[in-house]
Amino acid sequence: MLQRHLTAACAAAAAAGALLVAGLSGSASARPSGVPATPTAAGTLRTDAAPPALLRALERDLGLTRQQAERRLANEAEAGATSGRLRAALGAHYAGSWVRGAESDTLTVATTDPADVPAIRARGAAARVVDHSLTALDAAKARLDRAAARRATTDTPVWYVDVPSNALVVRAVRTDAARSLLAAAHVDASLARTVKSAEHPRPLYDLHGGDAYYIDNSTRCSIGFPVTRGSQQGFATAGHCGRAGSTTTGSNRVAQGTFQASVFPGNDMAWVAANANWTATPYVNGSSAQVTGSAQATVGSSVCRSGSTTGWHCGTVQQLNSSVTYQEGTVTGVTRTSVCAEPGDSGGSFISGSQAQGVTSGGTGNCTSGGTTYFQPVNPILQSYGLTLKTTATGPGDPGDPGDPGGTWAAGTVYQAGATVTYGGAAYRCLQTHQAQQGWEPPNTPALWQRQ
Repeated sequence: MLQRHLTAACAAAAAAGALLVAGLSGSASARPSGVPATPTAAGTLRTDAAPPALLRALERDLGLTRQQAERRLANEAEAGATSGRLRAALGAHYAGSWVRGAESDTLTVATTDPADVPAIRARGAAARVVDHSLTALDAAKARLDRAAARRATTDTPVWYVDVPSNALVVRAVRTDAARSLLAAAHVDASLARTVKSAEHPRPLYDLHGGDAYYIDNSTRCSIGFPVTRGSQQGFATAGHCGRAGSTTTGSNRVAQGTFQASVFPGNDMAWVAANANWTATPYVNGSSAQVTGSAQATVGSSVCRSGSTTGWHCGTVQQLNSSVTYQEGTVTGVTRTSVCAEPGDSGGSFISGSQAQGVTSGGTGNCTSGGTTYFQPVNPILQSYGLTLKTTATGPGDPGDPGDPGGTWAAGTVYQAGATVTYGGAAYRCLQTHQAQQGWEPPNTPALWQRQ
């Protein structure tokens, strides 16, 4: 439990029933009279806005009560902010972070330097000392991605950096195929681990669902997230659903829009510009599910998917920055999850709490026996095509509060963890990958930005 690493004051708060958020955010510490409370990460990311359908799916698929589901989302928001701060503090020693427990109440942060352990524990996280930094593992995976572009990888369809095991994992039908791929990529054996697997991911499309759309009056996919580009409205979806120029109709068979850009394989991203009959909203699956942002979830966090074939299903984020080989080719940079999906769910929304995560790409299994699903993260789609995620209009603060807002920070920009900006005459470091929006200025969102 994370509470074991907190100060006595935080432990007392936990005993009184306080959520983990007090320990992770530091908001429980004393402050001078009249000084406003620092907003918690859970408050910033509006975990209280998680839709009832998502909470019910969490209860069903992860075996939680409603209260556990709500606490889990709040804890995961705080864990993301804490791991972002520690990543900035540890620098080159940082080796990844993940949450565990029914309520995600234990955050573990890995480092290659034993001297970092006290600093990690001081933030309320468990510490693990490992051999390889996240930078080294990501570099090894990048070499594997480049090698895969020059050779067939149908017998090694999936690879990713697994931070809990501190290894580059290759899932292979044949272990000798994994060895051959690793050798071609010049990846040291000490960095890699091979897992024997019969997994054969495939894109998920073609069947009817509640939020289906039709491509060229033929195949069916699911709408991902409504977006805007200037005054143009539309939605993000999976690239394998259609090519640039393909036309779409809605589930009601009314003319809907046209694919403006599409990439598949390599990535699995696309966006559709809608005609004047359609309006972008911050809702998922036609319910009260409101999207308030796009902060990237931590490994181990709960994540839920809405698709046109199977509706809402939930699981956990298993690995970020995975690569997967479909029959059509390799897709890199996707996120591996334990969520099930079926054909027709492709392109649909992955969301963690109220934070957009990505669009359904492909996977294995089904929602009867269970499965694994990969999603294309939404932030690269927004960044690549200059799109703005449609969200609720309110942020945690008044954009005018910090005084002169001059600086390099800009709403609509996708910021990667570690990026630096200036705002109101001060410098800030990004803690969690997200798309900036009005109301989420750095002084208002300590879950996303750390003042330097």
